[in-house]
Parts: sequence; C-alpha cells; structure tokens
Amino acid sequence: MHNTCRFKNKVVIVTGAAQGIGRSVALAIAAEGGRLVLADRSDLIQSVADEVTGLGAETLISNVDLETFSGANTMVAAAIAQFGHVDILINNVGGTIWAKPYQEYEEAQIEAEIRRSLFPALWCCHAILPGMIKRQKGVIVNVSSIATRSIYRIPYAAAKGGVNAMTASLAMEHAADGIRVNAVATGGTSAPPRKIPRNTQKLSPQEEIWYQGIVDQTIDSSLMHRYGTINEQVHAILFMASDESSYITGTILPVGGGDQG
Repeated sequence: MHNTCRFKNKVVIVTGAAQGIGRSVALAIAAEGGRLVLADRSDLIQSVADEVTGLGAETLISNVDLETFSGANTMVAAAIAQFGHVDILINNVGGTIWAKPYQEYEEAQIEAEIRRSLFPALWCCHAILPGMIKRQKGVIVNVSSIATRSIYRIPYAAAKGGVNAMTASLAMEHAADGIRVNAVATGGTSAPPRKIPRNTQKLSPQEEIWYQGIVDQTIDSSLMHRYGTINEQVHAILFMASDESSYITGTILPVGGGDQG
C-alpha cells in the first residue's frame, strides 16, 4: 500500500527549489509531512516557501550560491540550527546552459557548466556528511542526467558523469555509516518556461538549430520517443529519498523512457 506520509517529520533539503523539478519535489515532500529547507540563489524561492508553508510544512529558506563551498556550508549550518539535523539531502541544482558542439564552447563557458552542474553536489555532500555520520543515518539523492550520453552539451555531460561517479563512490564509502547515496538520471522533461532562464542571451539562428538537435536526439534516444513530465521525475526522486528504497544505494536510476544515458 502506498504510504502518503513517507516524509513525516523528516528534515529534507531540496536545492534548486525555486522552479522546475526542485519546486515540484519540495511541494510533494511537504504534502507528505516533510520539514523543508529550500535552497536557491533566486528570490523566487520565497513564493515556493509560501506554497510549502500553505501545505502545513515547517520551512526554512536558504538563499545561497551552491556553486561555492561557503554557500553549501551556510545552508547546512542554518538547517541544523533550525531543525537539529538533516535526514535527506536532494541535490537538484544544475542544468545545461548552452547547446553547441564542444569545439564551439569558450573556455569560460566550459568552466561555468562544470560549476553549475557538478560543484553544487560536491559541496553539498561535503557539508552534509559530518552530521549524517554523527547520527549514523541519512539519505542523499543526486539529480543527474541521461545527458551523459548525448550531443551538444559535452561540459554538462562531464559534470553529470562526475555526479554519477561521486554517487557510486560515496555510497561505497559511507554505507557503513548508515548513509544511502543514489542518483536519479533525469531524461528530457517537459517543464513550463523558466522564470529565470539559465542563459539570458537570445539564441542565434545557429544556436536554435543546435538546441533543436538536442531535443531531436533526446526524443530519438528514448524508447518511448517522448519527453517525460515533471511528475515522472518527482516520483522517482521521492522513491529514492524515502525508506521505500532502503536496500538501494550506489545506484543511478535513469528516468528517460528507456534511454539509459
């Protein structure tokens, strides 16, 4: 029987919670009784906090830059100060910024992609581990991507490949501490237009063609030949975060309609 209160009184950090998958994960956890730390560097996080509070969940906003070591540590310290501990960390920050063949990327763009999609998970895991080790329990879910095998976003693929490797290795290193670490590798996901785009510059005609190339390849690589919904990603993330997956660790779960990434 499906338990509709899987997160009752659990303290859950959701990063990148201001929009998209992160927002939907936060709302779903709130509806199942969780206590939430909503982390994002966007001021949009306030309206999500209002929604979550409206569902009756105790909520803490952490308006930090998780591309930095200090941002991750500030977030975790605030969470522990308010709630005493953290049960679950969902590392959702990330997302490809540019779409182009690798040789077309500039040096600064490659570094920006790695900072956006690898460093937040590295920093947040580093910050959360001492408390989880002390309690000898905890769950980490890293949101990865099936773009580890894709075109026109090689730096992003490298970042998410790093997230996958970190997931497997952390799980091995800390299973003895009662900590489970898994990743959900999201496939192409239909989402409302972002209120704050990752790339603020208008795409050139050539960039539009490259971006369409990503869309076409994603649909073609999926056995179901379609994009997933946000809820299809949320269900997988919540399963990995909950006790329902208590005998699963070190696993990368592709949620891409059959595309294994």
